[in-house]
Amino acid sequence: MAELEPGLSVSVSVPASTANLGPGFDAVGLALGLLDEYAVEVTPHPGHLRVLLEGQGADDLPTDARHLVVARLREALEACGIGWLDGYGLRVICRNAVPMSAGLGSSAAAIVGGLGLGFALARGGDLTEADLGLVNTRAGIAEGHPDNSSASVYGGLTISWMPSPQVVRTARPVLHEDVAPVVLVPRDARLDTATARAVLGPQVSRPDAVRQAGRSALLVHALTSEPGLLLDATQDWLHQEQRREVYPVTMGAVDRLRALGHAAVVSGAGPTVLCLTTAEVAEIVVQEVRSWADPWQVLQPGVPTVGLQVLGSEGARG
Repeated sequence: MAELEPGLSVSVSVPASTANLGPGFDAVGLALGLLDEYAVEVTPHPGHLRVLLEGQGADDLPTDARHLVVARLREALEACGIGWLDGYGLRVICRNAVPMSAGLGSSAAAIVGGLGLGFALARGGDLTEADLGLVNTRAGIAEGHPDNSSASVYGGLTISWMPSPQVVRTARPVLHEDVAPVVLVPRDARLDTATARAVLGPQVSRPDAVRQAGRSALLVHALTSEPGLLLDATQDWLHQEQRREVYPVTMGAVDRLRALGHAAVVSGAGPTVLCLTTAEVAEIVVQEVRSWADPWQVLQPGVPTVGLQVLGSEGARG
């Protein structure tokens, strides 16, 4: 069985993500420039685990093996033939900048980050393109829908699908350089994904499915070639309206922005609102939202072209 030498350490960064983008339900993802950073160090204390939390969720998340980053770190190590805390200890630090339960892929980022830490630790501090593929597959399977996790793995715009329950595939179209996301995060409201998904029915009508398929195709074209079509391209029939009662303030913001001609959608499972616009129009959107009485945190995070990456490493594996 492989071993880890005390003193080996690895740190990674992982971007937030927004998913669906209207009609791309469970398939289309976009990385956002809000970065979580995770670090792990091998210690000479067999069986000992210490987890330190900073930033978002620091007062609420577990500080033991139940932590999502730690659980996926363990998964990656064991996949590489390294026994969990067998002959060594670990010190894990999670610095979270991605808001939680907000529709910005915080759980996907944690899963991707934990897997990335584990594979990088096992490889002596590196992640290859093949490793990113492993992370992408395992994270997509863990989430059950790879839209958020794939964007966190690769950055930029992603389209992901699962041809079977154990296979994840991802295409990476090039986002048009003029596309600029504006993100509206409610200052108080939060909603877990399970609650948001529970209100969706098991069936959709044929007319809605046909319309949704057409807009999904248009969405990819608008994001990569013709941003002027984003308002039409982000129309959805499968999930946003069905969730209106769960987050009426969110849908109210979407309605107001779309009435003004801006391509606003629910970010992932919500309650954050994503507005896909261009650099020259983004400030107009920002000023519009700031004129409202509703308490929104308005962000212009940009879209990173790189996803999961190793920030640094020290030591060597024995």
